[in-house]
Amino acid sequence: MIEAAEKTQGTQRVIEISRKDLPLSCPRPQDEVWNMHPRVYLPIEKTREEVCPYCGARYRLAD
Repeated sequence: MIEAAEKTQGTQRVIEISRKDLPLSCPRPQDEVWNMHPRVYLPIEKTREEVCPYCGARYRLAD
């Protein structure tokens, strides 16, 4: 089960991911994908922060 904390930073939503949730894909497995974009894997391990090129969701590696 993915445990990600969603925080608000100004108006931009930041989704915190832990290392146990890797590899990171957007949309995430718990998201309803019937109205989402194609799944894309984001290399957050190197940068510690990534933005989905499809929907603009902002992810941050917490640990």
